[in-house]
Amino acid sequence: MDFTFFERVNQYFETLSDSEKFLLRYIQEHLNDMPKISIVRLSENANVSTATIVRTMKKLGYEGFTSFKIRLKDEHRLAPEFSVVEKVDNKIKEAMLKNEQEVTKTIQMLDRGTIEDVLQKIIYSRKIVLFARGFSELIAKEMTVKFQLTGKYCEMHDDPNIITTISKRIDKKDLVIFISLNGRTEELVQAAKNCKANGVSTITLTANRESPLYTLSELTLVGYKSKVSYFPDYEVRSRLPLQVMARIILDAYAIRTRS
Repeated sequence: MDFTFFERVNQYFETLSDSEKFLLRYIQEHLNDMPKISIVRLSENANVSTATIVRTMKKLGYEGFTSFKIRLKDEHRLAPEFSVVEKVDNKIKEAMLKNEQEVTKTIQMLDRGTIEDVLQKIIYSRKIVLFARGFSELIAKEMTVKFQLTGKYCEMHDDPNIITTISKRIDKKDLVIFISLNGRTEELVQAAKNCKANGVSTITLTANRESPLYTLSELTLVGYKSKVSYFPDYEVRSRLPLQVMARIILDAYAIRTRS
């Protein structure tokens, strides 16, 4: 049975601490203010900690304060002051859907045959050299550490001058992996040209099929990049598709080398 807020309060009130009871009395007395108030402001106004607020909400069966407000909105659907909660709820759903699409569509776009070819290249290479710039460096660092944990020699470079220089003297027995969301980073493209000229095998993880790195690389895994960006003034788009592809490669490699 789905209880209303007031029914939940009556049901659990006697099991709560004094500070939790005080918080609930405050909420009941200022119920119409709840849609517009944040957990931090409620903490200040009710003179209780945010931890007390979260703990109280969980005792009443909610996941947290915002979940409580969303449920409260459903109970007071016709009250105009609760319309702001609807807007916040929809924005959160929009953000969640964006990330879900990037994960789901990236997985759908991956070809198992190409992944197998990538694994074979990694397994039979003498060492792996990872090149990445910007926020993609974080993914490259994770891959480097995890390859090393499996016993695979791996090194990672993010300095543009070092990338350009080292790419000229990589051995044909080695493998280069590029991680680039747009596939157009100048020093990575130049490194890919150097590798191709010297017959060095290359793999690229990107979200841009129309990029120079896609064209230059021997094997390429392409993920789905959402057109929606919540930081439109900066080039800090989500690297989630790259993370998904990197995780699949790492997991598959660990499984393959363990068997």
